Amino acid sequence: MRDQIVKTRRKTRQVRVGDVLVGGDAPVAVQSMTNTLTTDIDATVAQTRRLSEAGADIVRISVPDSDSASAMPEILNQIDVPVIADIHFSYKMALAALDAGVHGLRLNPGNIGSRERVETVVKAAQERNISIRIGVNAGSLEKPLLEKYGEPCAEAMVESALGHIHILEDMNFQDIKVSLKASNIPMTVSAYRKLAEQVDYPFHLGITEAGSKFGGTVKSSIGLGLLLADGIGDTIRISLAAEPEEEIRAGFEILKCLNLRHRGVNLIACPSCARQKFDVIRTVEMLEERLAHIREPMDVAVIGCVVNGPGEAREAGLGVTGGYPVHLMYKDGKPSGKVKAADLVEQLVQEVEARAERLAVAKDHNAEDKS
Repeated sequence: MRDQIVKTRRKTRQVRVGDVLVGGDAPVAVQSMTNTLTTDIDATVAQTRRLSEAGADIVRISVPDSDSASAMPEILNQIDVPVIADIHFSYKMALAALDAGVHGLRLNPGNIGSRERVETVVKAAQERNISIRIGVNAGSLEKPLLEKYGEPCAEAMVESALGHIHILEDMNFQDIKVSLKASNIPMTVSAYRKLAEQVDYPFHLGITEAGSKFGGTVKSSIGLGLLLADGIGDTIRISLAAEPEEEIRAGFEILKCLNLRHRGVNLIACPSCARQKFDVIRTVEMLEERLAHIREPMDVAVIGCVVNGPGEAREAGLGVTGGYPVHLMYKDGKPSGKVKAADLVEQLVQEVEARAERLAVAKDHNAEDKS
């Protein structure tokens, strides 16, 4: 049994986004957001499908205007992943998105107008059993809170969230998720921890405006890792200035590292050194690209020499250890054959794909037996 560093998951209510459960005992869901113009139906559908193929449990799509709202029905007709409509300021866009058939809303009830307008949106959401995510961002806190605290801070974010939560609770609406995002890691972590002591709603985690693919992944890994290790967090988005599919891959890598979810290939690779008998760095780069489509979880060890290679390979489902003049392949911890450097990537890809197919068939059979 693998060591566990994650504390007991925080007990929360459970809400539904389409067929995805969030909170309670449900797995941590991974999501991203399209960056195409919503009015460009073909581009938005194509990107949403790519996100689904990458493993996205939920996709968020902006509905900033009436033309975007008009495009939503056709978009939803062509995809099979739950969609959350991102709404700012306009209650009419929230109503239009609900009419289109979205599976969730992201909005701040205090920012969409009068209480009458909020009640109209909440009633429409209740009738459709649609959950609402309250999204607090340090960069867009209400003016009275900034005047009270002098600057964005964890306390101001929590007070903002509680204010929006109370609006919905006063309307007897509790299908709520909450996010408290900032680009500052300590502020974000502190805000989530403070609010976790006061409410039992599920949390959507994220470090907003995290940065580039590299820098943003590092920042998100630290911030979300701290919270997830505390048992806090029910759905996550890794906000990167990169293609949205990269956000999904990064999200699953974070969850893999904490043993919270396992999807696709976990490459165990050495950093390479003078002992390596093949080009580890290039090999791993090629494998990451060639194996990105694999969904079944498995560990694959790629070690350049015999110092740590045999030990790592024994613990992985598949592996290769650098030797001379050929390299040693492993299956289920045991030597299984030799391979030349020129054939190494192709051989590993074939082995992984074959194993993934067997795992998928076995999973389908188990599901049939249980039914």
